[in-house]
Amino acid sequence: MAPAARRVTLITGAAHGLGWALAQEAAGRGDALVLADRNAETLTTRVTALGGIVPMPGTALPPEGPLHIIGVPGDVTDSAHQTALVAAAVGCFGRIDRLIHNAGITHRSPARVTRPEVIRRVMEVDYHAPVALTHLALPYLRETRGSLVAVSSMAGWMPLPGRAGYGAAKAALTQYFEVLRLELASEGIHVLLVHPSFLATTIERHALGADGAPARHPRSTTGRIRTAEAEARRILDALDARRSTVRPDLWPSIGALLWRLWPGLYRRLITRRFAGEL
Repeated sequence: MAPAARRVTLITGAAHGLGWALAQEAAGRGDALVLADRNAETLTTRVTALGGIVPMPGTALPPEGPLHIIGVPGDVTDSAHQTALVAAAVGCFGRIDRLIHNAGITHRSPARVTRPEVIRRVMEVDYHAPVALTHLALPYLRETRGSLVAVSSMAGWMPLPGRAGYGAAKAALTQYFEVLRLELASEGIHVLLVHPSFLATTIERHALGADGAPARHPRSTTGRIRTAEAEARRILDALDARRSTVRPDLWPSIGALLWRLWPGLYRRLITRRFAGEL
């Protein structure tokens, strides 16, 4: 296909929750989209609803008519899928302007009883996959002086009971993209770090337990629970303005300040608030 005249945005984890809200918002702002998710059935339904297609592997895209949205199902931790995502964006639209690392997984289980393979899976999805996909996309983002978006978490700023692996992955993600921001500034590549608080999305309903099966207890929260649609608007507004950060709400920000200035008080308060996780 001929290169797209519009901005090209690639979103991982795009069939559910925040990813789907981001896809709808970006489509409404006129972006051409490459949407990825491991759930092929739901992704196909979502892409079709936006007027796009999910091409079968090995088949050519239709030559006639404008096509601005495609879906590429697959596991974001699979290197072949990562390569296919970048190839789809460049092959269909000729460019990548924005790469939004939204795909994520969490667990709710005490670290002392959580199987190592559960922690490894969380790290693979939440940290190693964004790093690898970024590496593949950087040559094209250099050409467009585009943007990288890493959806991190307040759990990467401060310890939350029951989320040791998730917090470790998000802390690693935050540090990696903060350093990358410094290194890429002279090349005109924009990096946006997002630190959501608690969102009303499916990620918590799919949280892993200590044995890798779905967690059976309800999650503990603090502060307001924001809708995925509201968070998506905040992210894309910050992206349009090329800001550096989308911060969490007031109470989690106060919690992060407590952790840095009065860690003993923070530990007492958070242990009481998240007692159900232990």
